[in-house]
Amino acid sequence: MAYQYPNKQEMLLAKVKGKTGKISDKTHEEHLKLYTGYVNKTNAILKELEVLAATLDPANPAHANQIYSEIRSRKVDLTFALGGVINHEIYFMNLGGKGGAPTGKVAELIQQSFGSFDAFKKDLKATGIAARGWVWTGYDPKTGLLFNYIGDAQNTFPVWGVKPILALDVYEHAYYADFYTARAAYIDEFMNYIDWDNVNANLGL
Repeated sequence: MAYQYPNKQEMLLAKVKGKTGKISDKTHEEHLKLYTGYVNKTNAILKELEVLAATLDPANPAHANQIYSEIRSRKVDLTFALGGVINHEIYFMNLGGKGGAPTGKVAELIQQSFGSFDAFKKDLKATGIAARGWVWTGYDPKTGLLFNYIGDAQNTFPVWGVKPILALDVYEHAYYADFYTARAAYIDEFMNYIDWDNVNANLGL
């Protein structure tokens, strides 16, 4: 039986409900409906791949072809759907905290990587304004440093081996109902409610 990803919608809403200031509960409720769609599509694709495996023939161009084929269409779309699951789970688990200055190992890494927390905040905000979909603060074990990465879609986290520890959704659905086009104000509010304990847990150091 193909692995099926659990839908954590209720748990994620409970994590942030009433705890994110001007980012409203209604926005979170609507946002999490999109997350549920990603969970459902991920699980559907995995089931389709399981069925296809029973008759899969790499020599059959309908099954395997770089232009269009059964395996290509499903596996490309799986990265988008599963990215939508993982990105949103990181994002919602990052929220509902007290914000402010970070603590623990993340605080040390921010100092080493950016020079100060203020410099980190400016870089994250600028990256969020420049991105079309996502920003991830990622830890690179090769350098031992943090970096704020841009991803313009659910499946464009850019660097193999880098661990995303903080996710900022800058698609309009994450903020428009509360902030209209004022993305910078939304990012400021996001920073006010980061759960640094969760970010440290994601880091795992």
